Amino acid sequence: MLEVGCGSGPVCRDLARVHDIGQVVGLDPSPGFLTRARELADGIPNLRFDEGDAGSLPYVDGEFDAVVFHTCLTHVMEPARALAEARRVLRAGGQLAIFDGDFTATSVATGDHDPLQACIDAVISGLVNDRWLARRLPGLVTSCGFRVERLDSHGSVQSGNPDYMLTLVDRGADILAHGGRIDGVFAAALKAEARRRVACGEFFGFLGFVSLVARKPG
Repeated sequence: MLEVGCGSGPVCRDLARVHDIGQVVGLDPSPGFLTRARELADGIPNLRFDEGDAGSLPYVDGEFDAVVFHTCLTHVMEPARALAEARRVLRAGGQLAIFDGDFTATSVATGDHDPLQACIDAVISGLVNDRWLARRLPGLVTSCGFRVERLDSHGSVQSGNPDYMLTLVDRGADILAHGGRIDGVFAAALKAEARRRVACGEFFGFLGFVSLVARKPG
């Protein structure tokens, strides 16, 4: 099993512990992530990590039974090329699994024209290459020669302890300030407003995700 864009390897570590899964390989272009992944995977004998790019996988044709893209494909510059490479390294009948954000649905707004939503929109513009990719996945995967078997949606709400969403608000406010859209005082006020909402139970953050399972025809 191959995970493309494995980062520090949390998904690979979980997969390697699943009964009946043999060798798991994690691939990432970042040496820093791979160093940490190898440290965290110490003692897991059926797991290794390689350095490489999603658009040019360093493996032979038909080498894997399954290829996984977990919160990766929206960050890839050429997703169709990455999917074509995944198809190449899969055996006939092998499975493709994708889990990624539907970033068009990411929101902290609690009403029309909520200024905190501008922070979310700004940070997503900097984080992902195509916020609409999850909604086009079935057609894209099919055009790359796979047969889609399952498509599901998933949602996550953060309210009482919205650490991740607060991070997005903070980064978005900083992006707006650094880009000259707002000044530092306004950026600090947006961050403070997010925390005020948390303190009084008014914060609501939503993250949408899509999962897809497909198969390379035999």
